[in-house]
Order: sequence, then structure tokens, then C-alpha cells
Amino acid sequence: MTYPVTRRFLIGGLGAAAVYGAAQAGAPKTSLRPRQRGEDLRKRAFGGPEAVYQRAGLSGDASFAVADVKTGLMLEAYQGDRAQPPASVAKTLTTLYALDTLGSEHRYRTRIMTTGTLTNGVLKGDLILAGGGDPLLDTTTLARMAGNLKAAGVREVRGDFRVYEGALPLIASIDPEQPDHVGYNPTISGIALNFNRVHFEWKRASAGYAVSMDARAEGYRPDVSMAKMKVVNRQLPVYTYEDKNGADNWTVASKALGNGGARWLPVRKPAAYAGDVFRTLARVNGIVLPKARAMKRLPAGAAVVVTHDSAPLRVILKDMMKYSNNLTAEMVGLSATVARGRIPAGLKASAGEMNRWAAEAYGMSDTRLVDHSGLGDASRMTPQDLVAALVKVRQRGVLRPLMKPIAMRDAKGRTVKGHPIKVDAKTGTLNFVSGLGGFMTAADGTELAFAIFTADTGIRARIKKADKEVPQGAREWNRRSKRMQQALIERWGALYGS
Repeated sequence: MTYPVTRRFLIGGLGAAAVYGAAQAGAPKTSLRPRQRGEDLRKRAFGGPEAVYQRAGLSGDASFAVADVKTGLMLEAYQGDRAQPPASVAKTLTTLYALDTLGSEHRYRTRIMTTGTLTNGVLKGDLILAGGGDPLLDTTTLARMAGNLKAAGVREVRGDFRVYEGALPLIASIDPEQPDHVGYNPTISGIALNFNRVHFEWKRASAGYAVSMDARAEGYRPDVSMAKMKVVNRQLPVYTYEDKNGADNWTVASKALGNGGARWLPVRKPAAYAGDVFRTLARVNGIVLPKARAMKRLPAGAAVVVTHDSAPLRVILKDMMKYSNNLTAEMVGLSATVARGRIPAGLKASAGEMNRWAAEAYGMSDTRLVDHSGLGDASRMTPQDLVAALVKVRQRGVLRPLMKPIAMRDAKGRTVKGHPIKVDAKTGTLNFVSGLGGFMTAADGTELAFAIFTADTGIRARIKKADKEVPQGAREWNRRSKRMQQALIERWGALYGS
């Protein structure tokens, strides 16, 4: 459905319906005043919005909507009520959910705790590394905490070394339909180190390959023993994974390695990974720890000896919106659900709680997400749902500053410096799925909220799991979709902001 109302009507002060009519129940969706001929000719000169989609040459479906932020007037829509997979545009809703539930200054706390007694540097009890749901915990932070443990007077531990991961539910992967080896689909738990990814590096040696698995971060690269790699003489599959003897056991095809390279692999045992790395860092400080054991509940009366507080949530969310890290989105979303008094059994349950919240807070009754990151392609969102929320939240000024600036590009994909249209938005990309939602400021200062979703779910459903990392035709399809997004933004800037 389209609403052919031009910006000149807005300047003229004519009444219009707000997006989803919250302010003026029952108000007409278009102006009752007859359109001026000049405006009508201008719109016809640009062509209808469906023409932009047709020129893109995309298979599948497209849906989009744009509204004036100041008035809430829906300016134009094409299949605006059609639900599509939003991909990472879903992180926009997760951001709002977390801000509303936890607050922008919320910090995640990672602790080192002890049981028993500490006498003359000897701990007669257990040492516990307690995760607090911090999605940005890294090796550098653990190194600092190990040094602080020494400064707190601990020299020897005679009990067990435990890693608490129960602050969030343990979830095997974000999307089980993804290939085993992709680093953007790790296991989730209450502790996550380096986004629950391990660094795999290989170099051709005199006999085969030299490989390493480490937890590198700025200034550190400790080897890990809980993730193992074996090079196997084969062509395919490139990677295999097996949970064996309490470790992540990988194999890689020698024919795929070339002379050398590196990539991040997902961690399937977060507590073992964090514990493995902390043991190494503690040993550097003269503290010898036994092998880590995971725990789901903290013992009563445990004493806190070292703490680390994360950056404020607003900083974490800004990074998430920029780099689109899936694990961050899932941990933030799960944390918000837990804070609301729910202990979700999995991502779908947590996303369901977020869906209910979105319907109540923003009227997003047609939104059905299955996770907080958008990685699962069963999620659905309509452009009109998202635009309604964007219009409402922009009045509070809390979202646009967290969004990523999107460069305007020419027909060859080159950035146009000094372009008069400024865009801050969240991108979303899966194979044969593309989305963009956010805000644009036109040349004359008019601010618009928009959402654009495209998807060919038919082609996507036929992709084999082993081929999902880079399936044939996906890159060109997504390039076409992004060109269409740019064309729509240019259209809206010319029609409603000049």
C-alpha cells in the first residue's frame, strides 16, 4: 500500500495520520485536500516506488516504507506490511530492548571469587572465575585480572578452579543451520572470551603444516589446549568438528590451506576456553591452577577478590551496531530477558519475550523474531513495524547516535564524498537476504525514518548447509539489493527533502 503525500503538504500544515495512528486515532492516512497538479507531475516523473525494485533485477520479494520523523506521516510504502527476514537489522530492536530494560549505563561485571580461607597467600578452597554476561571480555582483560589476583595476595590454590557460566543459559549455537566452522555462530553462555572464537593459524612447513590455536588479543596470544586442530589429506569437507574428551576437535582439509593463513573458529565450550586461557595468564603471575571445571551456580558465601566492569551498555551497543557482532546481540538480548524476570530456555523464548515487549512499547504486532541477532532466517519483520518504532524512538534521541553512518555511493559503488543526504542505519545481510533500516537527513534538513527488506527465501531454502558460507550467486544478488537501497534513498531525498 502506498501513501502518495508529498512534503509540500507537510510544509503547508495539512493534517496527516501518524505512523500506525497512535497520536490521532482514526485520522485519514492521506490528506483529504486534492493534490496539486505540480506535485502529481513530480511524482509521476520519478515513477512509482515499485519501479525502483523492478529496475534492480532482484529475484524474490521486496518491501519498504519511509516516514517523516517530525510528523510521523507515512510518505511512501511498497508492500510495507509484508513480513520479511530482517537479518541484522533485527539488532536495532535488540538495542531498544536492552536500553529500555537495562539502561544505557548498565555494566556487566566479571569477578574472581574464592571459597574457604586465604592465609599467607595460600587459598584453602576453590578459585572461581565468574562470568557476568560481558560480551566484550577479552584476553587482555583476563590478563589484567590475573595480575590483580596476584596483587590481592593469592599465591597458591589448593582447591578446584571453577568457571561460572550460569549468568545466561548455555546455548549450543545461535543458528544450528549454519556451517560448524563459521566464527559468527558460536556457543552462548554467561561467559564469553574473545566473542567465543579461537584463532586458527597455519603455515606450510618442511613436512606438512605448522598449526596453532590461540586466544590472541592486543599484546597477548596464549595457546589453548581445549581446541585442537588436525590437518587431514583431503579435498572436502574443508572443516569437520567433533566434541571429544572435553575439547573442541577440528580437522581441516590440506587441499584448502595453500601456503598459509588464519581465521577465527567458533568456541563450543566457553567455560573451558576462558578457564584454559586464565590458567595460562595466572601461571605467568606465579599462580598454578588445576584444569578448569564449569559450574552453573555460584556457591553461597563466596568472597569477591577481583572485579572487572565492562564499558557502559551504550558503548557496547554502538560497537554492536557498527560491527554487527552476533554474539554481542544475543548476550545483550538474553541479559535483558533475564533482567525482566524470565529465564529463557533458548533464543526463541528470549526473542519471544522481546517480541511481546515490542508490541506493547511500539505497536510492532507483526514482528516475529527467533533470536536477537537476526542470524536465524525464520525471523520476520515488516517495514511499517520498524518505521513506526523508529519514528517514536527518534523523539527521545536515543537510537540514531548509536547507528552506523552509511555512505552514499555512485553507480559503480564508489563513495560520494560530501553527499547532501546523510544516513545513519543498521545493515542486515544473509545469503539472498538484505535489509537496511534507520534514519536519513535530506539536503534541506528533513529527517526521514525508513526500512527496506529484500529476500529470496526460495533460493535460500535450497542452499545446502555445507555451502551456506558463500553460496553461488549470493554476492551478486546482495550487491543488487544494496544498489536498490541507495536508489530508494536518493528517491526519497529528492521527493521529500528538496
